[in-house]
Amino acid sequence: MKRFTLRAPAKLNLTLRVLGKRDDGFHEIDSLMVKLPGLADEIEFSEAETFTFTCSDPSVPSDERNLVVRAVRAYEAFAGVPCRCSIFLQKNVPHGAGLGGGSSDAAMTLLGLNRIHTEPLTAGGLHQIAAALGSDIPFFLSAGASRCTGRGEIIEAAASPPVLPLLLLKPSFSVQTPDAYRRWSQSREIPGIRYAAQKAYGIDLFNDLERPVFEKHRFLAELKQWLLDREETVAALMSGSGSTVFAVLRDRADADKIAASAREELDPNLWYWAGESESQVAQ
Repeated sequence: MKRFTLRAPAKLNLTLRVLGKRDDGFHEIDSLMVKLPGLADEIEFSEAETFTFTCSDPSVPSDERNLVVRAVRAYEAFAGVPCRCSIFLQKNVPHGAGLGGGSSDAAMTLLGLNRIHTEPLTAGGLHQIAAALGSDIPFFLSAGASRCTGRGEIIEAAASPPVLPLLLLKPSFSVQTPDAYRRWSQSREIPGIRYAAQKAYGIDLFNDLERPVFEKHRFLAELKQWLLDREETVAALMSGSGSTVFAVLRDRADADKIAASAREELDPNLWYWAGESESQVAQ
């Protein structure tokens, strides 16, 4: 019986430019995205008589609201085969965090199903399914860093930036991505908060969604500014539509100590992760 596990890594948006609203209701974007291989969900696939899906996190829906289940149904419809397998999701990437956890899960589900069924679909077919499921999902089918345009589904390989030492911080609340985009055009900057592009290890960092998200969720603006005020921080930015804010740290900075200070000074319930961005991958 086939049984294997795939890792579904989180992502960071190092840049995110919102270019305007499209006729289809989505927004045109231009974003440089990298993966975080050290922060990943794990998806176990095993052959079975019928399809079943379970998750380690009871708060994660296990029906058609879940992108894993939707990916299964979309694969079945596109490939014309019933998916006879059991899928177990070990959830390590927080959802509603701007880290692409659900999108990565969906992408790895498509790859896993194609492996279970002995690769009936080409990379182009998998990309077509992924793009229809969600804007971020095609990115996770590719290797290395990518420039993502259109509504996010147009993927172009990008030169991998240097490995970045990172600290990710997320409060207990999440941000709804559609709401962030809906508020974008009318939002205003909060005085005293830095929105301008920052430079870290030779790369630019900026996120146009900070303006609408910070206006509604001011704690995230305060969290970013708190990180920027620390001498160990080279740059700080929100990832995607939030609610994760990440810091690019100086060499030999103690990320665990910074996280402990953030919990003590800002929010004792902050989730955090410390690690590095993806190393350079041959394109």
